[in-house]
Amino acid sequence: MPGPAPTAQDRTAEDDLLLETVRRFARSELAPRAAALDEGGGSVAEHLPRLAALGILGMNLPERWGGAGLPARVLAGAVAEIACACAATASMVTAHFLTVDAILLAGDDAFRERYLPAAAAGRALGAFALTEPQTGSNPLEMSTRAVAEYDGVRLRGVKHFISNGSIADFIVIFAKSDPAAGARGIDAFVLDKGTPGLRAAPPEPTMGLRASPICELQVDCLLPATQRLGPPGSGFKTALRALDRGRVEVAAMALGIAAAALEATVAWTKERRIDGHPLAEKQGIQWMLADMATELAAARLLVERASDLRDAGAPFTQEAAMAKLFATEAAGRIADQALQIHGGYGYSRKLPLERYARDVRVLRIYEGTSEIQRNIIARLLLQ
Repeated sequence: MPGPAPTAQDRTAEDDLLLETVRRFARSELAPRAAALDEGGGSVAEHLPRLAALGILGMNLPERWGGAGLPARVLAGAVAEIACACAATASMVTAHFLTVDAILLAGDDAFRERYLPAAAAGRALGAFALTEPQTGSNPLEMSTRAVAEYDGVRLRGVKHFISNGSIADFIVIFAKSDPAAGARGIDAFVLDKGTPGLRAAPPEPTMGLRASPICELQVDCLLPATQRLGPPGSGFKTALRALDRGRVEVAAMALGIAAAALEATVAWTKERRIDGHPLAEKQGIQWMLADMATELAAARLLVERASDLRDAGAPFTQEAAMAKLFATEAAGRIADQALQIHGGYGYSRKLPLERYARDVRVLRIYEGTSEIQRNIIARLLLQ
């Protein structure tokens, strides 16, 4: 059962300044481009130079490796601000965070020195390749193989729905080295951009996050054995540890999209008039807004709890699963209610409500479906 929450690290004036900087950047530079990019006007990769210049791509890393050394709660707040303006950009950023977290958690110092400072400075973008066409929720059934060959390792397989896959400078990829060993037979490797035998398919025609570079990767590569991340057989553990962090960041994305939907809806109900009166005067609408705001506040508390446990060095797998489950489900309801309150205008692409509804939908699927989060929570409760 969940114990008492640790004392949260106090937010400093520098943390507040950083969040305000991210907020201003998101609203002035990301939000104005979000609709056009979603409609097919390009990729959110266009934002990489400014994200790098502001230090956003290293926010999840310690100062030793070129990052900002932020408390996890502040990191979640920054992700939420980005998602509030452009969820596709937030998806690109959090996929990068997930990848560098894997290297931070599993790599030795030489590995970290090779990849993390460049990642923090925005000189290199990461991608995390775990999902396969037939093994979305159960990576133990992956078919990608790693076989010793000559003086290296031959990786052969297909990874699917890989965020940043087509533009990444390095990819953490998971493969079975010993199929008979179950979870202990999975290794993680790092592929560099341009590795012979690495091919990215055209971007996936997704329902939401349409400006985020998501694609299939085909791999038939010979790597030096030194590109294995962590000890032999540690890949599955690395994936789980990185996903604990990533799930909190996905929950933070949900907070951002939900906040954008709620903010737009509050403004709409004040401006929209029915029978000469603002929509906001209708009690039924007030109750809907109250429920939306309450769910958003509850989701934020779950994200903060998981973040505080991470900073305290305590186990937070269950809390990460709870945060992702509740925040993504709540954000889906909030986006749907927001669209409903806007009526036919919400269904039009002239307003961002339909984009919020499309973008938020995948958050209940990737980095572990809502059903998988329930399995994790129940398993830990019953231990």
